[in-house]
Amino acid sequence: MKRILLTFLFVALVQGFALAKSYNVLVIQTDEHHFKTLGCYGGKIVKTPNIDWIARHGALATSFYATTPVCSPSRGALISGRYPQSTKVTNNNIPLDDHVVTFAEVLRRQGYKTGYAGKWHLEGLGKPQWAPKRKFGFEDNRYMFNRGHWKKFEITGARPRVAAIKRGKPYYGVENADSESFSTDWLANRTIDFINLNKVEPFCYMVCFPDPHGPNTVRKPYDKMYKNVKVPIPVSVNKSRAQTPRWGAASPRITADTVRVLMPSYYGMVKCLDDNIGRILDALRKNGQIDNTIIVFTADHGDLCGEHGRLNKGVPYEGSARVPFLFYCPGKIPAGTIVNQALSCVDFVPTLFALTGDEPPKGVEGRDASALFRGSKTKWDDIAFIRSTSGVKPWIAAVTDRYKLIYSALGDPWLYDLKTDPDELNNKFTNPDSEKIVRRLTGKLAAYAKRQNDPYTADPQIKVDMDQALSQN
Repeated sequence: MKRILLTFLFVALVQGFALAKSYNVLVIQTDEHHFKTLGCYGGKIVKTPNIDWIARHGALATSFYATTPVCSPSRGALISGRYPQSTKVTNNNIPLDDHVVTFAEVLRRQGYKTGYAGKWHLEGLGKPQWAPKRKFGFEDNRYMFNRGHWKKFEITGARPRVAAIKRGKPYYGVENADSESFSTDWLANRTIDFINLNKVEPFCYMVCFPDPHGPNTVRKPYDKMYKNVKVPIPVSVNKSRAQTPRWGAASPRITADTVRVLMPSYYGMVKCLDDNIGRILDALRKNGQIDNTIIVFTADHGDLCGEHGRLNKGVPYEGSARVPFLFYCPGKIPAGTIVNQALSCVDFVPTLFALTGDEPPKGVEGRDASALFRGSKTKWDDIAFIRSTSGVKPWIAAVTDRYKLIYSALGDPWLYDLKTDPDELNNKFTNPDSEKIVRRLTGKLAAYAKRQNDPYTADPQIKVDMDQALSQN
């Protein structure tokens, strides 16, 4: 009897250890998403209780940045933990380098069931290009498409396709889309199917919704849900020329009237996303998986939504470069944790594997921020580095929770104090009381560029400006 009891105890201990180690991993990524539309980031218009649930029961990073604030480079950095110059994806539509090992590949090798649904944007020019041949660890990639912001999908003959067709070609139409065919709902369904299929074995799944990226259209009833809302107009819409760096100039400038027209549909897309994320969370709860699943919610980059008279992304302004980042890891990340230190996409992979206990792939360049998410005391350098796309006059920036220092091939350096100037209107670079912070951040930026072989600091204008800042007494 004692032997039988000991055997049961041993089996229970082994199973308990395996359960504790083998977290499921679910990464949810949206596209071109302004963080302030979420309730957990202070949003007042759209109620986002499901996304907020992740924040409330996990951690919220207040200063998480897209390593390059456009689609492909940011996505490559997030899944690899490497800077764009190391993945070769320094601009949109560049294929991810063959040598890159993603977090999914690490977990696949350990026996995880892996998969991906939604926009990929790391296989070059193909559009939509379903199920790219190179899987990068996402074994079930039937519902992965390379490019596009399609609004309707369907499955025909066991294969997915864009359901909106005009003149024989897929297009971004949303006509007659419903809760089964609209892109957000459809991708949520594929995610739930995968979760339900893998109730026993550990899984790793990434779903990348193409919304709320433009075109700003959404299915009923979300299309009219916010039509009468009073849209807040950004202070920076009407800022002066003196408050606009050359890298931030917009032509033509977006007006307040344009913001009022575009934002109600944007809010509708965000609400549809939250409702479907709620469905995904409910599937995890129903299956008893919610307490053993790491959930990450983030975006590839932001959308200025009229701030600084601009739409979209690509510049170091907050609305473009700063993104939501929520991290739920039951048993390891205390509920309600707030991480105020600056982080970027490259920090995700090493942080994830520090929490799961796995070895990150070789070549990871990001930092393990797990102590911050655990709420533990740690010595941490509050700084992140972000950069422009290739093929343009470059800019490069060092960002902390409070300051943002930007050097550009287009004109003067800029320093923003995000605490006193959250709308990024005033350049503090030449202020006498800024010398110390400018010198410190410039030194950190120079050290990063040398360590990570970033060529942008060799640009003649940027080099002159950085050298001058470092030479100040």
